Amino acid sequence: MKSTCKIIISLFTLLIIASCSSLPANAQQNSVTIDAAKTKDAINPYVYGQFIEHLGRCIYGGVWAEMLEDRKFYHPITADYKPYVKSKAIPAEAEFQVVGASPWQIIGSANSVTMVKENAFVGEHSPLIQAGSGIRQLDLGMVKGKDYTGYIYLKAKEGNPSVTVSLVWSNNQQVSKQFKTIEKEYVKYPFWLTSSGDTNKGKLEIKVDGGSCFVGTVSIMPADNINGMRADTIAILKELNGTVYRWPGGNFVSGYDWRDGIGDRDKRPPRTNPAWTGVEHNDFGMHEYINFCRIVGAEPLITVNTGYGDAYSCAAELEYANGAVNTPMGTLRKINGSAEPFNVRLWCVGNEMWGDWQLGYMSLEDYIIKHNWVVKKMRETDPDIICFASGDVNSNWSEGLIKGCADNIDIIAEHYYITPNLDDVTAHVDQLLQRIKSTISYHRNLRTKLDVLKGKNIKIAFTEWNYWNYNPGEGADLKPVDAYWFGELGRRYSMKDGLGIAAGLHEYYRNSDIVYLAFYAQTVNVIGCVKTTKTAAAFETTGLALAMYRNHYGTIPVEVTNNNKALDIAAAWTEDKKALTIGVVNTTAQEQKVTMDLKGANLTGAGTVWVIANSDPMAYNEPGKEPKIAIKENKVTGVSNQLTVPGYSISLYRLDVRN
Repeated sequence: MKSTCKIIISLFTLLIIASCSSLPANAQQNSVTIDAAKTKDAINPYVYGQFIEHLGRCIYGGVWAEMLEDRKFYHPITADYKPYVKSKAIPAEAEFQVVGASPWQIIGSANSVTMVKENAFVGEHSPLIQAGSGIRQLDLGMVKGKDYTGYIYLKAKEGNPSVTVSLVWSNNQQVSKQFKTIEKEYVKYPFWLTSSGDTNKGKLEIKVDGGSCFVGTVSIMPADNINGMRADTIAILKELNGTVYRWPGGNFVSGYDWRDGIGDRDKRPPRTNPAWTGVEHNDFGMHEYINFCRIVGAEPLITVNTGYGDAYSCAAELEYANGAVNTPMGTLRKINGSAEPFNVRLWCVGNEMWGDWQLGYMSLEDYIIKHNWVVKKMRETDPDIICFASGDVNSNWSEGLIKGCADNIDIIAEHYYITPNLDDVTAHVDQLLQRIKSTISYHRNLRTKLDVLKGKNIKIAFTEWNYWNYNPGEGADLKPVDAYWFGELGRRYSMKDGLGIAAGLHEYYRNSDIVYLAFYAQTVNVIGCVKTTKTAAAFETTGLALAMYRNHYGTIPVEVTNNNKALDIAAAWTEDKKALTIGVVNTTAQEQKVTMDLKGANLTGAGTVWVIANSDPMAYNEPGKEPKIAIKENKVTGVSNQLTVPGYSISLYRLDVRN
């Protein structure tokens, strides 16, 4: 129905940032109708969610600040120093490398270091180092003038050993801390060292003299770490401003015992990563995750293990998170340092249980029984939680799960990854939009098809969504050294991927009545929107798009009619309706001129525009280097009914409205 307060704005030409203000003679002409009087359900802020998993260098090496690999000596230290192996999650010919054997190298004779199982400090064994010998770890990243803080647990065995811990940045340059008296029981010895050089090939050396000595565990982090988390990563994540984080998986969760991640961090057992490659240190458990969410200002969402896990373990985990201190698990949480409940309200029940790659995979018929069992036990513990079921439209698993579990599902979760790397940018973007549309259409159809959904409003959560393209050395030119650092499955994201993520957000806005939540997967490294090296962190293009919309886009979508497939346009009021925001994704190389037929709003002609643009659709950012792509902000005045947007760009306008 047409608005009775129809207003067509016709003022002056929109002024955009200087670099893209002129309109060439061959600029494309487009028209769009925006009816600000026709509003939709408010956008759930959870569409700006993020997903972190114990995979690759997402947490360890990305979020977590620990610089050492295998600091608890899961792998035995041997004379055969070959720490790196191929990832099991990628083709054999790929050049990703992960730690598959001890990253500690013996200093001295091969028999001067032995692994002792009896009374091991943590895990299966602890190294015993003889006098005149030692161990070192290579390939550490250090920054000149930067301080590093750490500690080492030591126990003397024979003689009167002294231990020297050194940070080495070149063959003849190092700084050391010597511990002259080592006790006969394990004691924690702290150290503080400053690097006087820049390197990605630094070393931490531990040398023993005067007697033999056990090493329990070791840790070293940049001194500016924030409760164990990387300061540079946290700074970017605060800019990203994600509203909710999903943890700990992903495939990882189906083999994860949450109990391994609580208690004294140095005593938590190291394990083989159950789903991926490498060692799970268990340094980042529930307490660290909750603290992380508090630091970045996000709400937590925990996924429980319905693979190898069971209903009683899931209920115990929930009680640990939310139970009062007079409950068994609440008491344990208090003992571990948190008397106050974490009050986690959002819970994913399992992950991709339809897939034969998933630990504990089972048939739909069996999983219906398990899902209902798990949710009932969890709700006995806390009836106020919101439960997300693990759906899949592609196999029609979602329909069967809803039929069998409708009373134990609050939200249905869906995953999708776009794998074809299409050269045509418009098509590359559109394939992501089509996946969202088809998933939403499927669930809208179920609402009319299934009697069990009558009177229910089970919305969709896209708990994993992203592009997943580019092989090493292809497309975005991912080199093996970068792949190693980003972790197995590591990918870069280019300008055209950023365009797709922005358009994907538009599609969520257009379906705000049914889209409850969306988790970009993953947040850091691997396929993340933030990438790190050993010493730097940077936004990917996808992260820039997510941050720009989260921080500047409105909350009340309005109707937009646009027939140009190469331009994706969405609009929304701010919550106070003092401004109208308009997002334009230009998937063409040409500057585009958009004529607006604006109804239901009276603009002042002033506002702000934020632009992400690059003339090369394959351009990407690299940590530690000047960004090729950034968010550029500019004030605009004299806005007319025409918007001009650069080629290959995301433009977000926030235009003031007359009272």
